[in-house]
Amino acid sequence: MKNAIETKNLTKVYNNNFTAVNSLNLTIPDKSIFGMLGPNGAGKTTTIKMLTCLIQPTSGNATVGGYDVLKNPNEVRNLLGMVPQQVSLYKDLTVMENSQLCADYYGVPRDERDSRINDLMELVDIKYAKDKRVGQLSGGQKQKASLVASMVHRPDILFLDEPTIGLDPTTKRTLWDLIRELNDNGHTIILCSHDMHEVDMLCDNVGIINTGNLVAYDTPQGLKDSLLESNRREMTEALSKISSENEVSTSTKEDIENLSLRKMSILLKKHDDAIIESMKKSSSIKSIEIARNGRLNLRIDSFDDMAVQNVLNDINSSGGIIKSVSTEEPSLEDVFIKSTSKVNEDDRA
Repeated sequence: MKNAIETKNLTKVYNNNFTAVNSLNLTIPDKSIFGMLGPNGAGKTTTIKMLTCLIQPTSGNATVGGYDVLKNPNEVRNLLGMVPQQVSLYKDLTVMENSQLCADYYGVPRDERDSRINDLMELVDIKYAKDKRVGQLSGGQKQKASLVASMVHRPDILFLDEPTIGLDPTTKRTLWDLIRELNDNGHTIILCSHDMHEVDMLCDNVGIINTGNLVAYDTPQGLKDSLLESNRREMTEALSKISSENEVSTSTKEDIENLSLRKMSILLKKHDDAIIESMKKSSSIKSIEIARNGRLNLRIDSFDDMAVQNVLNDINSSGGIIKSVSTEEPSLEDVFIKSTSKVNEDDRA
């Protein structure tokens, strides 16, 4: 599979000798959805500006759709569409007029222009508002209008910067479906978002940038699995340093133990003291809490592959009837926090 975007040692140093992007090596596969994450000031915006030819790198290079951003900036721009976080359409122009303006800018033939725009408006479900001024639209409608204007020249690669921020759940899900549909139609999507659920659900691969460096890159599940493995290593290393339990404080013991635990929640049809006492004897269950809603909130060993099955078997053998079960795995937000936790404030881009 070819790559839509490749960077090699891509670096940007500003005039004050501040390094915003530091030797970034990144590949984004063609026709994929890629999530670009990072805290505010991490270097994401600078990276995007270099990839979209708004600024030039200090050193290193990048190719977009096979074109060098330094040698072929016009060819790169023709491949790209950009939907910014703050909609940048003219408020006093209608949705149609804004789209026509963008089409003319990219040189879309006049005999194709309006038919393309109408097709896109139907795709994103905004045709009913084509004659409304952008300033009259709701937040979700503005995002849809921005998508039409950004795609009128049929870009291969689409940058989406916080596309669903501030939108209601129904509109957000509509845009998620649209992102998937665009990707199914062959578009490469670069999604910049702080909504971890959104990134986890939509993206094929995720890159986390921190202080100008790529600190993590994998599939969403791969990143979560790596966090679990990292916790396992940390726990093992911490335990290896302990020569005597008497030398370790209670809080330190709890911190080490928590690295190896995950949550499990169970709702039984009914439960009595006998079932609870039987569960407490299970070697897989480290703690039990009975919530007000009747659910049993358990802490179990994250590193025991049979822990969940053992818990279920123990409940069944005690006569318990299980109505629902849920477990809490490491989340993409957990990965993000751990990957970006060691940051010197002076290093913020």
